[in-house]
Order: sequence, then C-alpha cells, then structure tokens
Amino acid sequence: MTGIVRDSLLSGPLPLAEGERLLATFRPDRGVYLRNTLILIVVFGTLAGLVLLALGNPHPWTGPVAALLGVGARAWFLASEALTAEWRLTERRLLGPTGQVIARADLEGARKVFGDVAVIRRGGEKFLIKYPADPEAVIASLTGGRP
Repeated sequence: MTGIVRDSLLSGPLPLAEGERLLATFRPDRGVYLRNTLILIVVFGTLAGLVLLALGNPHPWTGPVAALLGVGARAWFLASEALTAEWRLTERRLLGPTGQVIARADLEGARKVFGDVAVIRRGGEKFLIKYPADPEAVIASLTGGRP
C-alpha cells in the first residue's frame, strides 16, 4: 500500500440527483472550532486544578496544563476530519457528510444546541451540524424561516 486510504464513511455527501438544485451548503467554521476547543480547555483545566487542590496535591497547576495538552492534541488530531464535514441542502433533501439523506418532508425541526445545530427527523432521529459560523441562519434555511 502506498498511502493511507480514507475511510469510506468519510466520503462526503452524496451527489445531487438529476434536476436537483443546491440551495445551501453548511460547512464548519475554523474559528468556531477553535473557540469551542478553548472553552473545553478552560472548563476541564479548571475542574482538573480544583480536583487536585481538593485532593491536597502540591502542584494543582498540572491540571490545567494537562487539559491544554490533552484537549489541544485531540483538537489538532481531529481538525482535518471535523472541518471537512459538509452538509448540503437542496429543495428535496438534506445530504450529510457521511452519506445521510433526509427528505425535506421528513424534517421535523432544527434547534441550536451549544452553538451547533441539531436536525430532528420526523421519526425522532437526530443529526448534528457541527461548528456552523451562524447557527440561526442554518436553522432558518432548514426550516424555511418557521420556528
């Protein structure tokens, strides 16, 4: 084998059908991804430092440093995958980054969840559009402006 073969699960959205028209594309925003990563570092670093203090550890600063290194390494490793997850909306369907296909008639709703957009299908199945720059605009596009 001469190189790494990309997993077929990450092949991207399916192609448009004959006569189907693309209305919107939802791509992750690098700034939102970095902001979310920094929030995780601060939250977990604070918790780790407080736990070390409560346990009487003489070096509670190691908690925040470990959070910075651990969460930072995770974010760096996953960035190439997380920042390529593209969702496409047509007049007929919503196409997900791993081959999900949701008919527009099956969309029950969409709502903001910690800055991401949760898409709910009529059967109760949920999908997450991660790291959008403007979650409200994504929701408006998906729901046609209805709440």
